[in-house]
This record gives sequence, C-alpha cells and structure tokens, in this order.
Amino acid sequence: MSSKSPAETETHPVSETPAPADTEPRSLRIEDWLTVIVMAALALITFANVLVRYFTSSSFAWTEEISVFLMIVLALVAGSAAVARDRHIRIEFFSESGSALRRRRLAQLGALMVALLFTVIAVLSIRTLYDDYRFEETSPGIGVPVWWYTMWLPILSALIACRAVGLFIRRSRQPDIEYLVDETVSDTPAAGSKSP
Repeated sequence: MSSKSPAETETHPVSETPAPADTEPRSLRIEDWLTVIVMAALALITFANVLVRYFTSSSFAWTEEISVFLMIVLALVAGSAAVARDRHIRIEFFSESGSALRRRRLAQLGALMVALLFTVIAVLSIRTLYDDYRFEETSPGIGVPVWWYTMWLPILSALIACRAVGLFIRRSRQPDIEYLVDETVSDTPAAGSKSP
C-alpha cells in the first residue's frame, strides 16, 4: 500500500521520459559577454556620432572605422557561439531525416567542415597579419597600425575551429536516441497544466 495520498501523487506527476541533458558548453559565457560588450560599444559609438553630427553638422572620423571593426568581431564571436550551440545553417530535410547513424554522420561532417574552413581562414589570415605588420600599414581614419585590427581574424577563426572540434566530439558521444527525438515537439505538459 502506498504511503502517499492521492493529492500528493496528482501534484507531483512522474515523468516517464528523462529530461534531455544540457549539451551546451559552460564556457559559452565568454561569447555571450563579448557579444554584449561589442553591441554596447557599437550602440554608444553610433549614438555619440549621431549627437555630434546633429549638433555640429560634422562627425567623428574614427567612428566608422571602429564600427566596421566591431561589426566584424561581432559576426565572428556570434559565429563561434552558433557553432558551439549547433545553430549553424543547414537543410533540415537532410539533417533531420533518416536513421540516427545517418544524422550523427551528417552532424559530424558539418562540424568537421566548419573546423576545416575556419582553420584555413586562420592560417591564411596569419599571412595577412604578418604583411600588415611588416609593411607598417596604418588605418586611414585614425592612423593606428592595421595589424591591431587584423590580428583578431586568426584568433577568432581559431576559436570557431576549436568550437567546431568540440561540437564534433559532443556529437560523437551523443546517444542515438537524441538524434531521433524532435526537439520542437515536447511530450511533457507545460508547468501548471493538468494531464488528462
């Protein structure tokens, strides 16, 4: 005989399916904070430039140069977060159909291709960085060395490649059942709703 009253069993239903494991890396806070900081800096720079242009009919020369640099950094940081969260663009007709093994192989192939692409970008951009440093190029707006801007391309590309390798490892260890579950449909009732 059960020691629980019927009221207690109704308020605490037992879930038959285990909750999905959180596969998102904890270190994604780095990308999230960098995104917030870069977006805030872009907003402040743009707002300051609008105010100066409105009141003085001229603008800061450096704002466009810094804004372009920050937008590139923002795109690469957001790309890193998208790769780590497995939110990159794909054709769901292919990636969400078929057996679990097929889905796993496609996920692994996608992660490897992203890692390869950004490794190549990182290697090639090192040559650009070296040329900018060697020839002492300066930016047209502020006059700072251009390598101050270009050094972030190989760094952030290497970060994206590392995130893609991490995604490949996580997808290799993921159980087959997680490839067959549709993440958009939930069988568990929402909090506060009564099951029939």
